[in-house]
Order: sequence, then structure tokens, then C-alpha cells
Amino acid sequence: MKKVFSFIVIALIALALTACGGTKNETAEKDGNKKLVVGATAVPHAEVLEAAKPLLKEKGIDLEVKVFLDYILPNVTLRDKELDANYFQTPGYLELQMEENKDFDFVSVGEVHKEPIGIYSKKYKSLKDLPEGAKIIMSDSFSDHGRILPIFEREGLIKLKEGVGANARVEDIVENPKNLDFSTLIEAKLLASSFESGEGDAVVINTNYALEGGVDIGKTGIAFEGSDVVPANLIVVRSEDKDRDEIKTLVEVLKSKKIQDFIKEKYQGAVQVGE
Repeated sequence: MKKVFSFIVIALIALALTACGGTKNETAEKDGNKKLVVGATAVPHAEVLEAAKPLLKEKGIDLEVKVFLDYILPNVTLRDKELDANYFQTPGYLELQMEENKDFDFVSVGEVHKEPIGIYSKKYKSLKDLPEGAKIIMSDSFSDHGRILPIFEREGLIKLKEGVGANARVEDIVENPKNLDFSTLIEAKLLASSFESGEGDAVVINTNYALEGGVDIGKTGIAFEGSDVVPANLIVVRSEDKDRDEIKTLVEVLKSKKIQDFIKEKYQGAVQVGE
């Protein structure tokens, strides 16, 4: 009897598992949605993607958002095919990453928004107030330097070598009357905490990390990139995937009026969208 009873229990369990498996498959077939995995930094990128989820759902796409704390891993995981796309980087950063990593075969499929880099200070109200030898803390990503240094040049604090433009580096400074110290370079994700702890005379912070770190942009921001030169944040994919329908739909939704209005309302100008 024990053997018969055991056999019946095993048979019932097997039947239940088969039924569950069948239900799952039937649900997937009935749903018919395609899954899209996109990597992003937390603010504003992941928040924007979360807002886009229901719109994508309506178009047959289930979006999974993977949040990253730095600028390195989103490209590594895209290369390794753990992501279908990422959303966090500018054209200059993408170009530099592809130069440094020959196995990154990526392409931008669309621009979504812009984030002006800002210079923040707890001690001074403007760049012109910075004292002799002021310590400037900024990102260790060289692609950011071509965005940061022209702000100081525009305000008359330094002069850059003729023609360097967006490729400007600290060594391209040819005039620095106040001997501003640009030697402190740290990871972009640490800039907000460095600022909040009172380090340096001014800290240059990427807007996404300023928002994430709770920096009071309106009160402590003393200078920003001009809106005419701010690079766009991109949707980036492997080159082989640039024509996938799901990718095209993702870009279409992120550039839709609903999402662009969401960005305007939520970030109140700290994150910019095209008119």
C-alpha cells in the first residue's frame, strides 16, 4: 500500500507541474509581448524608462530596467549581450569608450534628453569669486573635460589652446591667471558626496549624479554649460541590433510627447528636452 500511495503522490505532483508549465506557456503565447532589457543610471534615465513602461506595454514590449551605479558596466554588459540597449551616455563618452575598447561595436539609435554639467560651490556665488589657487574637483572621465573646461573659459578664468573644442584637456590650458587647481579627478558617481562633504572650492557634477545625490541645483549651482553646446544622452545598442523593431519602438516612445512632458515636469529644467 505504501508503494502504491507513493506512486499516486508522485503522479499527482508530476501532473501538477505539467499543468503549471502549460499555464505558463499558454500565458506567454497569449500575452505575446517581447522582452527588452535596458541598462541605465538611476536618475534621470531609469526614472524616464519606468515612466515609459506602460506605453511600451501597450505596444507589445515588456521593459526590464537594470540600474547601474557607474558609467563603465552599462557598456560592458551591453557588449556581453546581457542588455538589449543602454541609456546613459553622451556622444563624446561613447566615442571615447569605443576607442579604448575595440570590442565595443555600438551605435546610437536616438537622442532623448540633455543634462548640462554644472559647477557647484558651498563657498562662492560665482566662478569669478573663486580665489587664487582654488581647488576644482571634477570627473576623471576625459570626455567630460571637453565640456567642463570651456565653461571656465567662457567666464574668463582660463584660456584654452586654439581649436581644441570638445576635446579639451587640462594640459590644453594656456592661460590660468588665478592658478586654478584642476588636478583632483574622481569617479563621477562620487562627485556629489564630495561636494556635500565640503571638499574643494568648487565641484563639477554631472546632472544625473547631482539629482541622485540630492544636490540643490538651484541654490548651489554657480555655472552651467550653455544650452547650445550640451550633448544629448543616447540610446545605444550593438550595431547588429540597430534595426530591431523593439529598439525602434523604444526610441519612438522615449521621444514621444508624453515622455518629453514627463521629463519637463519632473526635472524642472535640470534635464532638458528638445522643443
